[in-house]
Amino acid sequence: MSIFELWLPIVVSSGLVWIASALIWTVLPWHKSDFSKVIDEEGARAGLKGLAPGQYMLPYCIDPKEIENPELRKKFEEGPVVYLTAMPNGVPQMGGRVAKSFVYNLVVGTLCAYLLTRTMMMADYLSVFQLTGTVAFAAYGFAYIQESIWFGRPWSTTGKSFLDALIYSLLTGGVFGWLAI
Repeated sequence: MSIFELWLPIVVSSGLVWIASALIWTVLPWHKSDFSKVIDEEGARAGLKGLAPGQYMLPYCIDPKEIENPELRKKFEEGPVVYLTAMPNGVPQMGGRVAKSFVYNLVVGTLCAYLLTRTMMMADYLSVFQLTGTVAFAAYGFAYIQESIWFGRPWSTTGKSFLDALIYSLLTGGVFGWLAI
């Protein structure tokens, strides 16, 4: 079996994961608490006005030796300590993001198909489900752990993202188990 023979489970699983993701983020309530409102939103907006799109940290410290500087240490102790992603101004355009999300799902499906062709020729449903579901779970979920460890993303948000990854991996594993054997 070649990876090209698995185009149908790749595309179908990608589509189902995309639909599940859209429903999770637009219909279900569990991600609504992922972001908090700043106390003085207008003041924060005024302070950040003119910020170019990119990633920022506050207080800014690129060299760990700088922490020895009492002035910088005081800034960290007084807070806030912030990791910020600034996006281009304007109402977020969903079209490009929707397409990129689907392409990412295709990449995950292709990775699952690749590993399947290298490890489990002519396997049964459960074996295919387990392998592709595990690969999909790792692809959809594990990056969030680093965000919590290094950038302060709340563990509750990471937990919810793991639940999303579990749903996506069950769909992916199910589709591959159904269509790949």
